[in-house]
Amino acid sequence: MLAAIDMGSNSFHMVVARLVHGEIRTVEKMGEKVQLGAGLDPYNRLTEDVQQRALDCLSRFAQRLQGTPPEGVQIVGTNALRVARNAHDFIARAEEVLGYPVEVIAGREEARLIYLGVSHTLSDDTGKRLVIDIGGGSTEFIIGQRFEPLELESLHMGCVSFRNRYFPDGKITRRQMDKAITHAEQELQNIRQHYRSVGWQSAVGSSGSIKAIAHVLATLKITDGTINREGMEELRKRLVAMGNVDKLAELGVRQDRQSIFPAGFAILMAAFRSLDIQAMTFADGALREGLLYDIVGRIRHEDVRERTITALQERYHVDQAHGAMVEKTAIAAWKQVADQWGLRTTADEDVLRWACRLHEIGLTISHSQYHKHGAYLLRYSDLPGFSQPFQKDLATLVRGHRRKFSSAVFEDIEPEDKPRLTYLCILLRLAVLIQHPRNLEEPPAFTLHGHEKRLVIEFPEGWLDNRPLTLADLENEREYLARQDFSLEISGP
Repeated sequence: MLAAIDMGSNSFHMVVARLVHGEIRTVEKMGEKVQLGAGLDPYNRLTEDVQQRALDCLSRFAQRLQGTPPEGVQIVGTNALRVARNAHDFIARAEEVLGYPVEVIAGREEARLIYLGVSHTLSDDTGKRLVIDIGGGSTEFIIGQRFEPLELESLHMGCVSFRNRYFPDGKITRRQMDKAITHAEQELQNIRQHYRSVGWQSAVGSSGSIKAIAHVLATLKITDGTINREGMEELRKRLVAMGNVDKLAELGVRQDRQSIFPAGFAILMAAFRSLDIQAMTFADGALREGLLYDIVGRIRHEDVRERTITALQERYHVDQAHGAMVEKTAIAAWKQVADQWGLRTTADEDVLRWACRLHEIGLTISHSQYHKHGAYLLRYSDLPGFSQPFQKDLATLVRGHRRKFSSAVFEDIEPEDKPRLTYLCILLRLAVLIQHPRNLEEPPAFTLHGHEKRLVIEFPEGWLDNRPLTLADLENEREYLARQDFSLEISGP
């Protein structure tokens, strides 16, 4: 069984599916209008009311998740949780209700997953396609070919935020509609020229807003359900003539979507004008379906994150052979203390492996302080497949892999995550020191014993005697760790 939950700014969606002979077969879909984005107060904090509404929804989802293996579940938050100042507190409550981890993903990662979901629900054509998904707080624009995205962008505009700004009282005036469209066109200026130069053969919409617009165009017999430029212009006139969202029920717009319909329309109208879109069809696939296909990729060891790590190594000219030996050494150590230190999860192993491969990424900027440069690159780059918390963990390990082991390394880490990352960082630091000679030597047959504030490492007889520089490195490391009240004991047999 597989399950994916998309905690969007407007709606929460869950899809439960079964993997049968390599194919995803949907078992059940659920969705509720939570309007998380509408629950942000003037200080960008989620109000208690909206948090409780969201938790009530998640408790209903949780019953359906019971028994699904952790590796078969992905739960992500999008724009509202990207901007909420108290997102961490809410996520902790959500994880308690669900029993599974929740990850907040960046805008471009959201765009990648949306394209993955859409491309698997369309015919396997060979031309480029433009995909647009209008969410509650952001709108994603993707150009891709077959199953591969070529251009990814997430713009900070959505049907909930635009509703609150331009149609708060439900009135639809020509002035407010024009202001909303102009605002969206301004947001699109950054990608307009580039996207039009790349081009596409077909355009597809994947959100509830676009689905509702296609339905209204068909109901009014303006089109057959296809969204085209002429139909959009005609619908714009009719919406202004209607004057209020209450009348949208006559067009078959569901009550829970009526208040955000004009805002979603304004964003799509701006996209048609700015990107010169002539016609668009609707596809059912979206973020939650993309999450399912991402899970399947990981199960099949076709993890997009592995491709991302390799691409980073190549782009920044990382010494891959050296990184591989550091990884081999760190994993040999991790296997011995994983149970003692509570690190026996796939995520712990993954972040340690990838930090080993990328620990020298900052050298492309400068040798001086390169661990800090590397941490910055990993923290703030768009990394396909990675959630924002995972990127922070990866950056933390790279930041702390050398020199002083100070509390500054963990200054923006949540208290409950600090012990885990401290242990992982110590393993990375040791692996880097053991491989300091850079001679691609296999790691020694060392023995490790982990305790809460102590690590005992025992090397084979004579190994350190023949490597005085490594011994000196380890003795320096012992002093660094002692300053953080951690004891490193080094011995022979």
